[in-house]
This record gives sequence, C-alpha cells and structure tokens, in this order.
Amino acid sequence: MFDKVLIANRGEIALRVLRACREMGVRTVVVHSSADADSLPVRLADEAVRIGPAASRRSYLNAAAIVEAARQTGAQAVHPGYGFLSEDADFAEICAENGLVFIGPPPQVMAALADKSTARALMSGAGLPLPPGSVRTLPTVAEAQEVATEVGYPVIVKAAAGGGGRGMTVVRTAAELPRAYARTRAAAQVAFGDDRVYVERYLADARHVEVQVLCDAHGNGVHLGTRDCSVQRRHQKLVEEAPAPALRPATLDTLAEVALRGALSVGFTGAGTVEFLVDEAERAHFLEINCRIQVEHPVTEMITGVDLVQEQLHVAFGTPLRLRQSDVRLHGVAIECRVNVEDPDRDFAPAPGRLERFRPPGGPFTRVDTHGHVGYLVSPHYDSLLAKVAVWAPDRDAALDRLDRALAEFDVAGPGVRTTIPFARRVLRDPAFRAARHTTALVERLLTPAADADDVVPAGSADDAGGVGSADSAPAGARADGAAHADAALPRLRSAVPDPRAEADPAGRTPVPAAPAAGPTTWRNR
Repeated sequence: MFDKVLIANRGEIALRVLRACREMGVRTVVVHSSADADSLPVRLADEAVRIGPAASRRSYLNAAAIVEAARQTGAQAVHPGYGFLSEDADFAEICAENGLVFIGPPPQVMAALADKSTARALMSGAGLPLPPGSVRTLPTVAEAQEVATEVGYPVIVKAAAGGGGRGMTVVRTAAELPRAYARTRAAAQVAFGDDRVYVERYLADARHVEVQVLCDAHGNGVHLGTRDCSVQRRHQKLVEEAPAPALRPATLDTLAEVALRGALSVGFTGAGTVEFLVDEAERAHFLEINCRIQVEHPVTEMITGVDLVQEQLHVAFGTPLRLRQSDVRLHGVAIECRVNVEDPDRDFAPAPGRLERFRPPGGPFTRVDTHGHVGYLVSPHYDSLLAKVAVWAPDRDAALDRLDRALAEFDVAGPGVRTTIPFARRVLRDPAFRAARHTTALVERLLTPAADADDVVPAGSADDAGGVGSADSAPAGARADGAAHADAALPRLRSAVPDPRAEADPAGRTPVPAAPAAGPTTWRNR
C-alpha cells in the first residue's frame, strides 16, 4: 500500500479521504488555500501545504502547485476527491508524468467519458440504452431541428463538454429551437471552451437512478446496487437514497448489469457511477459515467458495509479487486440529505458566515460527514455544502422518520447563516416522496407551480460538496470536469495553468446479477 497520499481537495471530502487513509496506516498530505489554513482537514493531516490564495483557480485548480507539493512531501499518490480536478484527464496525465499515481481511471478513459457525445457512442456500442436523440454532436441548427422533429418535443440541447448541471436548455416547441441552440452553444463555449452540442428527447417526469461500480486494472468489476437521486434542484442533487425505491427487482438487476458492462467495456478502473433516467414504464436511458467518488457514496457504504474510499486506494495501488459479486450484500435502506449553507427563501442564495453554534445530530445509525465546527467560517469562495446527514434503517419508512428526526436535531447558527434543512424536511414530508412516487420534477413543483423550462440551467445552482468541485452533483459550485475533447486517443496536455472554465463544485457522475431490491439481510463479513 502507499506510504503517503496527497489529498487534492478541501471540506468534508478531504476529511473523508484522510480518515480512510489513517485507518489503513497511510500518511496524508492536505493541500489548502489561504482561506482554508485553519480548516479541520488541515488540522488533522500529517502534513499540510499551502498552495495558493482563496481563489480556486490559483489553489485547488492549480495543477502545478499540487504536483510540486506532492513531490516535495514525498507523496506517492494523489486522491482528487470529487470536483475540482477529479475528472480532469490532463491533470491525471500530468501526475503520471511526474511519477504520481492518480487515484482514478486512466487519463484516456476519463477524457473519453468526459465528452458526453463520445461517452454516448461508447455506451451505445456496449449495449446501454440511450434516450432518443443524436449520438454525435450537431454542428448546425438544421441538423438539430431534424433530430428534434424525429424524436418529438420537448427536447433538451446539451453541451458535449457539460457537467454539473451546466450547458443544458429544455426546448418545448420547434419555434424555440434556433434560439435555444444558439444560446446553449454560446454558453458552452464560455463555460467549457467547447461549443459542441447534441439533442435528445427531454424526459420531464423521470427518476434519476445510478449504479455504483468498482473495477480494477485486471479486468474485474462489481456493482454495489443502485441509488435514487431524483430530488434535484436545477439538476443538482439534494437527497439521495439506496437502494432506489419502488422499482421492480428485474429493473434494478438490468440497470446493475448494463452499468457494469459499460464500465468494463471502456477499461474503467476505480470507483465510478453510471447514471440513468428511468421513465414511468421503467425504461432506462443512459446519462453519463462519473469517474470519481460521488457526494452520495455514504448511502451505498451504509447498505453494503464496503468502504469505497479504501477500495479506491487498493485499486489504485494495483491490488486485484478484493470483492466478488457474491460478496456484495444489500441490507436495509439508507437516505442522505445535503445540508447547504443557502437560504431557500431567497432562491437558495449562498448564506455564508461564521458558525456560532454547530451541533450535528447523533443517535443510532446516523452518520454525519462534515468539516464544520463552532467558530468555523463558511467561506464565500467555495460551494455551500456544509454537511451530509445519512441514516440507515431496516425499511424506507423508518429511514425517512430517522432522517427527519436527525435534521430536527441539527443546530446550526451564526450571523447571516441559513441552511437548507427546513426545505429538506419539507421534501421528506411530501406525500409523493413519502410514497416513492417522486420524479426529478419534485423540487420545482414544491418551489414553483409553473417553472419556466426554457432557461439555460445556471452554472452554479447547487453532487457533488464540501466546498469542492463536482457535479453530480455538488451543491452550489460548478463542476471542474476536464472536458477536453476525447476525439484523440489521449488528451492533449494543457500547461499547468488552471483552466478558467473550471470552478469549485462537488457534486454529483453494472454481466452479473444484482441483489434484489429487498436484498439479503446480513452484512458482508470481511
């Protein structure tokens, strides 16, 4: 195993990785900005290196500074967490050129999967079902109109290099398409330096379901069941649960089987997430593969007993996968709620400040991943994720009750500080959510009876947390997703200057049978 790992992230995910390393006897180096000099990960690390000022572009996205910190401290590997540089193929290649192990998939795999159009083509070739639409990008509005007419409105125009909820426009009529096409291309060019787009059928009322996979460099892979992440605001996840509820066991089996098949087909290694939209007829449509640990990974850990971060480290070290599919057992239900420092009464505007009171909940089967503490200054420089509260129970009703109880206990206060806890409890009590009849439209229904669906999704609306960059998923940041063109076998190296299109964003991206939804009721013994 590695002797020393550098953690190239901040907030709760940096602390999560640090703890996994410490349990394995691996020493840690935490890099940090000047704004995070007194953060909990920095306090607990074996070594800490300041790599720049508060601005992400000059610190957590500064590849040269991170690599130099690793070299100076003798770190052998770099764990990127989620967001920031976690899915940047160029950064992974720079690490390799400097003798560092990047804890994630190979650069060429990340480059291919970061390009949504390339990923769709690869997954289609592997037999995964795609939403009706174009597999390749569409360079002219005429081609976009042709595809939209063929699949039927509403459609969604998506940036090939998009991520983190950015670069998407819903179009409901043919008359709206030319303007939406031009707007999306322009926004994609500004955000990602890449204006390529494609068009697919828009599924307004669908479930967002994902499959956690683990693969090694020896051709082995397992899936660890499903998660439902349908509670989203502007395509950013707020509540996640495992396993996905109210789906037939056959549907869950199929999702797991095809997800793992797709990951193995492209040589994926490490921990990854294959995401789908599932319609009311339980037809699945591939969305993307995320090449990193997800914000919502705790719920999978709670129903399987598998430490995903430790498995990432073993795979990166070259160890054959320590799990067989028969080792994976699902037990009970786990639900996670993200606690963001945002004000739901002001359109979820960031509400940072110093924490004068901070008392996370406790109790049986309750897990809180957080970097917060009394006196902590929630910085305005990064995303707003402060904590993740996850609970486990034998069944879903008990898990919902336990999570509501835990959120009610969470005491967070400080001048100007507001959190999303009240809104999260409103979601938990919604009849449709309670009955597992919710879709990705739930939050918009709770907020606005008639949302304007013709808006380009804002860049920083929300999988992925802890003040880092990710998509799947992140609260209020914008995903740093290494969206280099994947048309070549290997991405072209950028200079070690941070990419201005990338900003902090946590975030929220199996042939073997999956365990049934009800699952066996015993934990896997190691």
